[in-house]
Amino acid sequence: MTEPLSRRDFVKSGAAAVPIVGALSAVAAGPAEAAGPSAPFVRRAQAARPCVVASANGMRAVQRAYDLIQQGMDTLDAVVEGVKIQELDPNDQSVGYGGLPNMDGVVQLDASCMHGPTRRAGAVGCLEGIKTPSEVAKLVLKYTNHVMLVGEGAQRFALSYGFQLENLLTEASRQAWLHWRANRDANDDFRDVPANETIWTAGSRPTGTINCDAVNARGEISSVTTTAGLAWKIPGRVGDSPIIGAGEYTDNDVGAAGSTGLGEANIKACGGFLTVEGMRRGLAPTDACLETLRRVVATTEARLLGPDGRPRFDLNFYAVNKRGQFGGAGFFSGNQFAVHDGTEARLVDGAFLFERPPRP
Repeated sequence: MTEPLSRRDFVKSGAAAVPIVGALSAVAAGPAEAAGPSAPFVRRAQAARPCVVASANGMRAVQRAYDLIQQGMDTLDAVVEGVKIQELDPNDQSVGYGGLPNMDGVVQLDASCMHGPTRRAGAVGCLEGIKTPSEVAKLVLKYTNHVMLVGEGAQRFALSYGFQLENLLTEASRQAWLHWRANRDANDDFRDVPANETIWTAGSRPTGTINCDAVNARGEISSVTTTAGLAWKIPGRVGDSPIIGAGEYTDNDVGAAGSTGLGEANIKACGGFLTVEGMRRGLAPTDACLETLRRVVATTEARLLGPDGRPRFDLNFYAVNKRGQFGGAGFFSGNQFAVHDGTEARLVDGAFLFERPPRP
């Protein structure tokens, strides 16, 4: 049986067992740990809270993605499966099948995605005849050394992976396009539509998009943005959605962010990247979104601003950081976004820079 040691004898025995530089740590650790060199201190990151955030039209997307993440699915696969719900819905005119067409009546789709753990990205632009551009963007990420494929090349790539060429113009979207076409210019040779029917003018065309960002309990982050783009756009127009660093961006050390709204304004500010960089500097997700919106206003040409300096268009950002904290913001009050952070899929009011002006 070992005889009990006094405190003084214990300190002496510990000091003798290790070099002087390790004496203090050895005393604190006890004789059992003093026999070998002390291990380096490692600061372990706080465990992430699983969270999925999306634009307001992504309620079904955040529910689906969250459920799949809880089942162990990779975050990128989960968010793509989430946004596919909207892409495949013929009644949703913002993305995928049934999206509003370009000025020639052709549906052209864009999408991009990023996978934080592998630091890879994929995107497609001006993709015709394929319902789910988010899936094609994921294939570009997964199976090529490229980041973006566009137009006919993107379509041929999708077909080579078994996608079917389909007509994406639903009757509802076709009728909306015909109404716009009939009233493009008061001096052209087309008859005006009746005054009591809805018409989209150049300054109020729909800009349908869905962005979805997610983090799992291991802190693995991914993002995806998919869109039919600006309604009645010039054929070949590409907005921010397929642009890595604009329509969405992921850094697995920090978080992910994406946007909906007028893409041209966001491209010039690199909004997705800028929002993630804000979080890198320690900003909360909502504050990072607001800072990016201020930058967009500062980089927007005067013709797109009102006399009061406020934008004549909408733009919204959504973000989640590595710990599972989320946020969203838009130019104007009344904006909302979808989130699932373990309680339920729900809509949350976003922050804003300006009160929304009353409708005329």
